[in-house]
Amino acid sequence: MKRIVSILALIIFITSCSTVPITGRKRVNLIPDSQALPMAFQQYESFLTENKLSTDAAATQQIKDVGSRISKAVDRFMRANGMTAEADSYKWEFNLIQDTIANAWCMPGGKVVFYTGILPICKNEDGIAAVMGHEIAHAFAKHGQERMTQGLAAQLGGIAVAVGTANKPEQTREIWNIAYGVGSQLGMLKYSRVHETEADKLGLVFMSMAGYRPEEAVNIWIRMSEKGGAAPPEFLSTHPSHGTRIQNLKNYMAEAKRLAKKYNSQGI
Repeated sequence: MKRIVSILALIIFITSCSTVPITGRKRVNLIPDSQALPMAFQQYESFLTENKLSTDAAATQQIKDVGSRISKAVDRFMRANGMTAEADSYKWEFNLIQDTIANAWCMPGGKVVFYTGILPICKNEDGIAAVMGHEIAHAFAKHGQERMTQGLAAQLGGIAVAVGTANKPEQTREIWNIAYGVGSQLGMLKYSRVHETEADKLGLVFMSMAGYRPEEAVNIWIRMSEKGGAAPPEFLSTHPSHGTRIQNLKNYMAEAKRLAKKYNSQGI
């Protein structure tokens, strides 16, 4: 049984492995867009009915305008790189929610929410573009589907542990369960940091392609770090530390500009 589970896991890994465009990172995704996107669209509609839209017309329009410019850059890239069906499946939408939380997010398929609480940290249009590019990058790289896939893999791994230790003493099973649990939890946290770093990189490319200043992404995280607040050690966090993030953005800045110029010069 353990061997069957292991073989099944290997088959799933091989058949579900693909590459994230631009970064080239290998990913495993078991959740097809035909399944993930309708579910995301439905959840997004439910969210909008349960939360208050901002009444600030100017700020709302700015969110929509920036989102439109960056999503068009992403759409051009997808259509120029054999991703037409994927581009057609996206239903871009941008809304500003009245809430003090300093956050933004993007569901699979291009459904974006900004909260009014993050606007002071964004400070200007380039800042909004930095956050927008990052959030759109999560959808572009299918991070949501990957996290769902990892959850399924964790369940499969748990089954393998149970099967492999079925005839072992209780203490042995407990040790394996503890080792598996801690390893799995920290693994998922590290995986989320990989997603965040990748979204930062892709976001720089996308905002540059759309004509915004990518340097503002660094300034946002400087302002975020100045905002304060206790944070857990980086190895126990789902996000890179502010200092790590700022340095990574600086290190990738020249490459992001180069790629943006390359794609725009090709008519993308």
